[in-house]
Amino acid sequence: MNKTMLRVEVAYAMPDKQKIVVLDVEEGTSVKEVVMQSNIETFFPGLDKANAKLGIFGKSVRKPEEQEIKQGERVEIYRELTVDPKKARANRAAKGSE
Repeated sequence: MNKTMLRVEVAYAMPDKQKIVVLDVEEGTSVKEVVMQSNIETFFPGLDKANAKLGIFGKSVRKPEEQEIKQGERVEIYRELTVDPKKARANRAAKGSE
């Protein structure tokens, strides 16, 4: 029996470089499996895709190993924050008041 194939994307971005990988996966593939199949780490050496936080179109996926991907979705691999958002806001406010 033929499996239905879905065309999906995996995206990752650094401040100076971005990449979107398009791939075809079988229906029933999890969000996590899509990322593992993408080979996006070849463009970003050191990327720990196995432990990265994932989302779809800007919305975090709580259980990527359980959630199935749908046709046309873009999985986003999120980087760890380098600065606490509260601290960044405080820094911007301090600069504005000078």
